[in-house]
Amino acid sequence: MKVYDWIVVGGGITGAALGYELCRQGLTVLILEQHPTLEGATRYSYGGLAYWSGTSRLTRVLCQEAREIYQTLSEELATDTQFRELDLLLTIDLKDDFEELAADYARCATPPTWVSVADACALEPLLNRNAIAGAFTVRHGHIHPGKTTQGYLKAFRRCGGEIQIGRVVELVRSSDAIKAVKTVAATYHTANTVVCAGGLSRTLLKASGIPVYLYFTHEEMIETPRVDIQLQTMVIPANTKRFQLEKQASTKSVQHLWDEPAHEVVPPILDAGAVQFLDGSLRMGQLSRVLTDPYATIAPEKGEAEIRTQVGKILPALEKLPGTWHHCLVAFSNTSLPVVGSFGGVEGVYIFSSFTNPLVFVPPLAKRFANWVVGQEDEIIAEMSPAS
Repeated sequence: MKVYDWIVVGGGITGAALGYELCRQGLTVLILEQHPTLEGATRYSYGGLAYWSGTSRLTRVLCQEAREIYQTLSEELATDTQFRELDLLLTIDLKDDFEELAADYARCATPPTWVSVADACALEPLLNRNAIAGAFTVRHGHIHPGKTTQGYLKAFRRCGGEIQIGRVVELVRSSDAIKAVKTVAATYHTANTVVCAGGLSRTLLKASGIPVYLYFTHEEMIETPRVDIQLQTMVIPANTKRFQLEKQASTKSVQHLWDEPAHEVVPPILDAGAVQFLDGSLRMGQLSRVLTDPYATIAPEKGEAEIRTQVGKILPALEKLPGTWHHCLVAFSNTSLPVVGSFGGVEGVYIFSSFTNPLVFVPPLAKRFANWVVGQEDEIIAEMSPAS
């Protein structure tokens, strides 16, 4: 019977990066992923790298490490991650409180610069000048998240890592330790298991009797095929409602709702933004719903119409473009930080999830986690641990 040093549950960018870094430590690693082709939050990400946005010592350290990693990641993985920098426009709504937004952004490691409506439209000619009161702008990293994840997985295999496709149904618990992981088709034995299942992480851990402060939203977005329209910048609202939604949906007053099915914890929000990839396709959205059932059915018609209407107010040329509505789960925590590390009282199980700034935090934290499990102390991992 083969016993792996580590089983990684989830093959999105979190599991792929962590599996690769664990394998580089000489450990035997198996990644279990339920989809044969990339799905979920990684697949439908905007691909943005907000490494300018650190507001604390911890997040600034991770942002700086991420910026350094991405400079050479394509070479390291032998894959074109499509890393680049472009102008990010954080549009200011006519009803926004400018002074409050300016104070918030002044806390960032690289504070975005305010620009007038005319200057914002010069940077992005597709903007509707009558819909904004100006914008903040900053240079912003960008990658293709799917290609980057595939690069990590290929490098993982080259290091000797194994991948199996199958839906995980159980973390097999023996007394106070996780000893195996069961999929629909097979059981795999392991010394350690790390859950990187994004929005499904809470459900999977809860089924094994492991409570954790993890939550998720149902995200909706639209992806277009290659289009002739050229978006010069990445556009998102300066007043990002998603962060407010996460805070409201994880307060103590609503905790009991998360343990019951069919609740909508707080009303949905929509952050109207858009980005164009190097292949000419666009991703725009995002509409966030806080439904406690991870398997809830989401009808596309209403969400797609809302996204098109709101994006169309800011970028009218995008409203009627042909595109496909998509839905996925996005994990978050009650601290605005990732949840990374071990659990008190249960051996052999770890968590690596809830990345609010995922594409920035994942690569440096994957390296730190892999170093930590082979004996290197890490105060950042300790701060993010669910056992702390």
